[in-house]
Amino acid sequence: MTDHARDLVSVREATDRLLSAAAKLDNADVTQPSRLPGWSRGHVLAHLARNADALVNVLEGRPMYVSTEARDADIERDAPRPLDAQLADVRASAERFQRTGAAPADWSRTVELRNGVTDSASRVPFRRWVEVELHHVDLGVGYELEDLPAEFTEREIDFLADRFTGHPDVPPTRLTDGTRAWSTGRAADAPEVTVRGTPADLLGWLAGRRDGSGLTVEGGPLPSLPPL
Repeated sequence: MTDHARDLVSVREATDRLLSAAAKLDNADVTQPSRLPGWSRGHVLAHLARNADALVNVLEGRPMYVSTEARDADIERDAPRPLDAQLADVRASAERFQRTGAAPADWSRTVELRNGVTDSASRVPFRRWVEVELHHVDLGVGYELEDLPAEFTEREIDFLADRFTGHPDVPPTRLTDGTRAWSTGRAADAPEVTVRGTPADLLGWLAGRRDGSGLTVEGGPLPSLPPL
């Protein structure tokens, strides 16, 4: 069972790591490209702040975003801000998320995220943890997939493998890091493809952060994954 309180602690720790790393940048650094196509580091920081507020909306029973257009416009509006403003916003929005998470609530309830996606409220802190960790990597400031906490990496591989399970465009696939194994893709009696690699390389491929060149594949080509 998901431990939302423990995940909230992990979110706080991950946010502290990100803020400490970002504080070493300067205003010019914030305008430089991130590892996400078309986004500067300022876009990534702005998104992190607005995502925290969006998840507060989710936990309090409001729509996550007013609209996709409004979400995108808010990020574009906030991306050019100087570093001090970016850091203050990420810190303040993170605290709002933590306060909301600390309030008494029925964590077994179902909540609605974007595009009609629903989930247990108890999984929302982990979803925020994902945002903070992967976007820390996306900033391109020396924090790599190999630096992610081992628990996080394993859980996010679990989450993404489950997300692609049953997808008609993904062949039946077995993933393994040599110790653990996961299955994903279309249902079948046996996998068509086996993908092997380090946890970081498996996560990078599943999350769209690496092209899979560090993986080895048996039974066919490396499957093409749909966008997240």
